[in-house]
Amino acid sequence: MPHAAAATIRCKYCRANLAVIPGERAIQCAHCNCVTRIRRADRIPLPVMGPMTAPFQRARGKKRAVLIGITYAGVRRGCGELRGPINDVKCMRNLLCQRFGFPSECVIMLTDDQRDPFRMPTKDNIRMAMHWLVQGCSYGDSLVFHFSGLGAQVADDDGDEVDGYDEAICPVDSFQKGPILDDEINEAIVRPLVHGARLHAVVDACYSATVLDLPFLCRVARNGYWQWEDQRPPSGAWKGTSGGQAVLISGYSDGKSNFAVMPDAYASVGAMTHSFIRAVECEPRGVTYGRLLSSMRTIMKGGGASYGDLQGPTGAPIQQHQVANFSGVQEPNLSSSEMFDIYRKPFVM
Repeated sequence: MPHAAAATIRCKYCRANLAVIPGERAIQCAHCNCVTRIRRADRIPLPVMGPMTAPFQRARGKKRAVLIGITYAGVRRGCGELRGPINDVKCMRNLLCQRFGFPSECVIMLTDDQRDPFRMPTKDNIRMAMHWLVQGCSYGDSLVFHFSGLGAQVADDDGDEVDGYDEAICPVDSFQKGPILDDEINEAIVRPLVHGARLHAVVDACYSATVLDLPFLCRVARNGYWQWEDQRPPSGAWKGTSGGQAVLISGYSDGKSNFAVMPDAYASVGAMTHSFIRAVECEPRGVTYGRLLSSMRTIMKGGGASYGDLQGPTGAPIQQHQVANFSGVQEPNLSSSEMFDIYRKPFVM
């Protein structure tokens, strides 16, 4: 066996033994929760297989969404579960269906309270759901990808990150199969977008500011001044679409934020998701991206760990709740596959 010697590697942070997973480039340690990059020489190739989307073959409307919420109940050694992600997914689904007219049969929800094995947010299921979302996309399609859970960061090894780090999302089986890196997310749901197809991603996780690897990042100051930064890879790798548009609304954190812990008497919602939904509800239809970000910032600043106030159809799945900043988000963040005037372009899903 040519890879027998590379069956395990050492965690970069705590030196625990980690099993090398065939086909993967990184693995999350169950002892310290940190992510270690698997060196090229130690990687085990996976047999080439076609995409598997059979569990998600159903209605193919012009509006489709994949919503993922993971609490990690019972899977994080020495850490408690997150209390907001599943409620985030329920509220996001209601927002999409009630306000933006997404057909309920075209919204896939992956949460770790599901009994259906194909609706668990495992790495394989998330991969299949991402493929389902963009497969056969065409002019006029409006697609949404929402993730509420844990993020991770790992040193880049192929020269396609300006800051030298890859970002990642952690599926429920991340300790067994590793996280999903931004390179893969970009390849799966950004590059296939054809002319006239539009993707909005809302990610409520730590280390999520550039988790779609989009070419342009918008910096917005508190006084409203904004400027696009070129985030295209130094390596020259293509991270754009095939003519469509991709927009990521995520969160910025300096790593010093306190994580809010909520009492058991209340259901929780994530701070990032909560501020997005509240801003969409409060602002008139056709609100610009700039105004939406400003409203989200105000809600984050005033909401923090206070009682939330999602009302009407969107808040119907949860009655009494608090905002849980489990991702440590301080500011809303915007990145895109193309630059535009954020105070002129309307936000439309």
